[in-house]
Amino acid sequence: MDKKRVGIVGATGMVGQRFLTLLDGHPYFEVTALVASPRTAGKPYCEAVGDRWKMTTPIPESMKDMIVMDSTDIAAVKEKVDFVFCAVDMKKDEVKALEEAYAKAEIPVVSNNSANRWTPDVPMIIPEINDDHLAVIEAQKKRLGTKRGFIAVKPNCSIQSYVPALTPLREYGIELVVATTYQAISGAGKTFKDWPEMIDNVIPYLGGEEEKSEQEPLRVWGKVENGEIIKTDAPLITTQCIRVPVSDGHTAAVFVKFKNKPTKEQILEAWKNFSGKPQELGLPHAPEQFITYFEEDNRPQAALDRDIYGGMGVTVGRLREDTYFDYKFVCLSHNTLRGAAGGGLLTAELLYRLGYFD
Repeated sequence: MDKKRVGIVGATGMVGQRFLTLLDGHPYFEVTALVASPRTAGKPYCEAVGDRWKMTTPIPESMKDMIVMDSTDIAAVKEKVDFVFCAVDMKKDEVKALEEAYAKAEIPVVSNNSANRWTPDVPMIIPEINDDHLAVIEAQKKRLGTKRGFIAVKPNCSIQSYVPALTPLREYGIELVVATTYQAISGAGKTFKDWPEMIDNVIPYLGGEEEKSEQEPLRVWGKVENGEIIKTDAPLITTQCIRVPVSDGHTAAVFVKFKNKPTKEQILEAWKNFSGKPQELGLPHAPEQFITYFEEDNRPQAALDRDIYGGMGVTVGRLREDTYFDYKFVCLSHNTLRGAAGGGLLTAELLYRLGYFD
């Protein structure tokens, strides 16, 4: 299969920067357009991003001097790409309009933004869990009047530590989930250098995060009906989302009540054997083991475990019975890799292998 030309819309932001590093030397995709706001268009990328480069590795040499394109000049971008990643910092209605404009120009969009997560015919994908939702793209293309243009999105980073751990347990009838997420500062696009207020601090409120954390899993577990994704109505999920002084890695403390309580051994076996289409297809960024369980009482830890399988694996620990709920455990995922750019890239790899970019 030929390499596809890809553009990064929102290339100067933190998620856009992560896309640059992940796509450098990618076997399926070649970056041919770096796209940002009109105010940075026309500048070499290294000049446009300036001192706002937040990755620990340098700007890839092949992209450092690329001239940044204007995100509103869709016709010019179309000449250079086969599809785009979108990770812009704009108001929700503006993002929605921009992504639809790209799709209507016959440019497929793989989005890291939240604007289209609840658009009924837009699939919101965790590739190992709900690849069947990609079937809704045909209905979306009919609505948009396109032949190859469409939008696919990834869910919020907060749910991608605990939804993978809960998914293989749904066969036991999950009735109630209580989850508290401890979210890294990179989830707000920040580092300690530009957010010193977070050092030695905890912030107990993240605007909009709790609603996303409670509702988005139900859409991921939903089904395609009549050209739309219909969310499931169970289980009941309640969450609290807290910002903690960690650079990368979202941790979740989870309590679960079942209709048919499994044994601890059954849960561990379900996690060990859980895999999906990315593993089946051997996608470049698919973790060999989707969920890794640690027996040690003090794992998983963000500093030790967030980078497992290149930051694309999910880690779990401290599975034990609870006095009120059936079980409780702790989960961890890398929020800017599995939870953001890496999750978007894995979705694009899946779309590529299934022929959606052809």
